Amino acid sequence: MRFASRTLIPALVLVVLSSAASATGIAGAYLEARTADVYTGPCFANSEVGLVGNEAIMAWRIEAGGWDGVDLSGLSVLAVVRSDATLGDPYAESRTTESVLIVDVAADRSQRSALEGFARGMGGVLLSDVARVEAADVAFDVRPNGAASVTAGDLAAVRTRPLDHRDHLCGNETVFYPPLAPTDGAVPGVAIEHTWQGPGLGATWKSPGKRSTFVGRFSR
Repeated sequence: MRFASRTLIPALVLVVLSSAASATGIAGAYLEARTADVYTGPCFANSEVGLVGNEAIMAWRIEAGGWDGVDLSGLSVLAVVRSDATLGDPYAESRTTESVLIVDVAADRSQRSALEGFARGMGGVLLSDVARVEAADVAFDVRPNGAASVTAGDLAAVRTRPLDHRDHLCGNETVFYPPLAPTDGAVPGVAIEHTWQGPGLGATWKSPGKRSTFVGRFSR
């Protein structure tokens, strides 16, 4: 019995420390889709810059942790962004950017407020002008092969697949535009579906079939 107690106490201490660590931070999965190729060669990028890429969807699935002292484990939030310039273009900085936030309908009032704060903190200047906040049933899935999907009611949907041999069109591709939010090792992919059909931005879009997505993780 003494031996069992001696081994149990350190285990309990580790559990308590792990719980405390997760309560003071936040981590989970990240998914992004743009209306321009992010994995591409300069020739393709030059043909799109200034013409497309003004829109994006960013989505976070919080697996553990919280924001401003509010536990957000298991909840999701999306940011839908529309700009007057190609997002991420280092030579033409956006003058105006509007966004719509979509918070998980499963969140209570305090969690919804914390989700908004978290998204603003992660999105930075891109989310400085939030035109509208919606609540929707969010389904977020990341598969072992790197494919991912997120749907927010009938407002927004993104579905991706990993890159393969079909996506190396010029042989000079690279990650031309980095992710719009901080990530831990985001990987580019292809948008099978990328749709926004909600209110608040003065426009809707469908942008499938582009090398325009990132799937990764975040921690803060």
